Formats: sequence, structure tokens, C-alpha cells
Amino acid sequence: MKTKRFFSVFLLIALMMSLCCVPMASADETTPTITPPPDILAKAALLVDPETDAIAYAKNEHQELYPASLTKIMTALLVLEAVEKDPTLMDQEITVTPAMLEGLSSDGSTANIKAGEIMTVRNLLYCMLVVSANEACNILAHWHSGSVEAFVEKMNAKAKALGCENTHFMNPNGLHDPQHYTSAWDLYLITKAAMEHESFMTICDTANVKIPSTNMSPERNYWTTNHLLSTWRVIGYLDKRAHGIKTGSTSEAGHCLVSSATQGSLSFISVILGADRVEENGVGNIRSFSETSRMFDYGFSNFSYKTILEKTEPIKDVTVTLSKTDCVTVHPARDIEALMPNGLKGEHLQRKVTLLQDPVEAPVQAGQKLGVLELSFDGTVYATVDLLAMNDVEASRVLVLWRNVQAFFARKSVRIALIALAVLLVVLLLWKLVFGRRRYRYGRSVSRRGGGYRGRGKRF
Repeated sequence: MKTKRFFSVFLLIALMMSLCCVPMASADETTPTITPPPDILAKAALLVDPETDAIAYAKNEHQELYPASLTKIMTALLVLEAVEKDPTLMDQEITVTPAMLEGLSSDGSTANIKAGEIMTVRNLLYCMLVVSANEACNILAHWHSGSVEAFVEKMNAKAKALGCENTHFMNPNGLHDPQHYTSAWDLYLITKAAMEHESFMTICDTANVKIPSTNMSPERNYWTTNHLLSTWRVIGYLDKRAHGIKTGSTSEAGHCLVSSATQGSLSFISVILGADRVEENGVGNIRSFSETSRMFDYGFSNFSYKTILEKTEPIKDVTVTLSKTDCVTVHPARDIEALMPNGLKGEHLQRKVTLLQDPVEAPVQAGQKLGVLELSFDGTVYATVDLLAMNDVEASRVLVLWRNVQAFFARKSVRIALIALAVLLVVLLLWKLVFGRRRYRYGRSVSRRGGGYRGRGKRF
């Protein structure tokens, strides 16, 4: 009895040890560990990788909101497009007229440019983007299009051309108007287009600018309104990762900021709309700056580029017809590197294959596009790539001929002709059966009666 108990205990211990030794699937292999995004304190917020348009963070990114002076990014874009066509325009002098200064708010941001003053396009751009001077926008609008109204039409046309779906401008400076609005995503599209012009970022990333003396003013020394770039106005917001781009604020729009940042191999464009200025521990906090830095922290700490697909990887066998070969393997058109959360790996992604034809008819050439592969996780698409045939597949002449014969007889016109021919044959057959018998019956009997005797008759 004691021996039986001993063996029972021994077997139980052995079983428990064996279970402990069984390798368990780690959480890393089954379910990705992804840091949840922060709740950015603004009406809308966006963090995007401009290289791939991959979104690292988004909050109300398509909501129509007031942009305030972020409008000036579009104004600068149109001016820089004109300069790109004729670089000499950058140093063209403009004489300010009274009409150029009409319609401006008395308490808006300004560089104190006066009627009659002569300034270059370059210096007006610095006044507009660094100091956020409203009058510089109107002056450049008149110079560019002849009037503010004509310039605004071009602003809206450009927004539409860039794919902006929630944008409508009423002026070139961002002074409040109920019909003047945009969205965080649209501002990203506009900013990305402006950044293609090298001088845009040169100007926007300037912390301090000296505007040369003019016929009506001594040299002006201005500091940027962007506290991420300079501590001259306010301390506590400086972010060495940040570059540019534009601030904006009105009582209706709140505090707004478009910025960019680079750290290591990563770069982001950020947009904040409708942030507040609050008192925290007796210190004022302009959240458009602090929340932008918080978004940068989140993006740089939790995202990285990963190779999630290699060009040589076989994806799927596609059925082939009209050939002695049954299938052809497809592979991605290129290596895929995507911006992804650090806890997410390529094996976690869902793969969706969409074939152009299924099955595909031979002949098939190596490199021929046969479908598209989509890689996604939890509703976010991280990559879409064409699928190409790995090798040639020759067509069988016999199978192609048989297919062509079938296709010929499958045509509606051919079927109608065949039916008509069949009906005609049936009619001819019936005619032969009915009228042929009658001819045979009467014609042959007459012939027998008239031809029974062939000798001469006797003469009497």
C-alpha cells in the first residue's frame, strides 16, 4: 500500500515537472504590446511621418476648425511657387500702397509696415512667417494676384488641388471669419507641400531675424513667435528636436501650432488646433507648445521603421489556366519598410490579397502584376504593395485553341446563327419527308402505266 502511494506521488511530481518544462508561447509572439496613445489636450491633433504619410497620432484630424495664422503657410506656399518659376522675384522690391493695408485688425500681429514703404518679397516672407505680420500677407497677396480677393481664390484652388476636403479660406492672414476654416489633416497636406521649397523651412526655422532698414524704417530685430525655437519671449517650451513652422492664435481658434521635428532616423510633422492657455501651479501653460512636445515624446519613443516584407518572399500561388503549369507564385514588388509601433511586428499583421484575375490565363510573364497585398493591424493599414509573378508561364496551343473554339461558339451572334441553321435544317428535312414522298408516290405510278409495253402494235 505504501509502495502504491509512493509511485502515485512520484508520478504526480514527474507530471508537474514535465508541464513546467513545456515551452510556453510568449505574449510577444501572440499579442503585440503597444503603448496606448496619450490624450492630447486640444480640439484636434495630428502627428505624421512625411516620408510615408503614416499617422502616429490623430485626434479629430478631419474636423473643420479655425486655423488663425496657420493660414499663412498656404500664403507662403503660393508666393514660393511663384518664386520657384522666377527666383529673381525673391529680391523684387514692393512699394506698399494704402489698399494693401485695408481690412486689417488694429490688434493683430504686425511688423509695422507702412504705406509707401519699400520691402523685398524675401523680407516680407520673414515678417509673415517669423513675426506673423498680417499686413505682410496682404501685401504679398496684392503683389501675387492683384488683390486679396483674387489671391484667396487661388488659395482655395490650391487647397483643392492638394486634396484638402475640409478647407475654405476667406483671407490670406487668418483673421477670424466664420467661413474661414480648415482641418489638421488639410494643414498637414499644405505644410508638406510648402516644405518642398527649401527657403520655406529656412525662414520658418529662424528664431531671430534682422529686417534691413528701408526707406521708412531703421533695421528691425524680430524674434519668432514659436516658443519651441526660442526662449526670448517665454521660457519652458524650448525643444531642440523642433524645426519651424508656424504659430497661430485668436480667441475663436484658440492656440494653434504646426511644427516638425527630427530625432535619429525619424521625422514628424505635427499639428495642434484649438489648444488652451491654462494656469498650472501658478505658471501659465500654452498647451499648443507643451502638447506638441508631448506628441513628439510619444512618437519618438514608441515608433520605428521596420522591414515587414521582403521582395523575395513568396506570398501566394495563383491558379493558371490555358497552360500545362497549374499555378504561378507571386511576390511583393519591393521591400516594405513601414513606421510601426515598437511592440508591433511583421508577423502580427493581417495579410489581405486581392487578385486582378482568379484564375489568371496564360501566358504570364515574370514581373507581371497579378494582384495587391495589404498589410494591416487593428484597422490601420501599414503597407500596400503590388504582387508580381515570379516566373514566366507559357500557354498551351491546344488549350488556347480549345478556349478560342469555346469562346467562338459562346458568342450570342454565333448561337443565333446556329439556331437559325438548325431550324432551317429541320424545315428542309420536314419538306423532304412530306413533299418527297408525295412526288415519289404519284410520279412513279404514272411512269409504270405509260411504259409497260415497248413493241410495235399490229396494223389492221
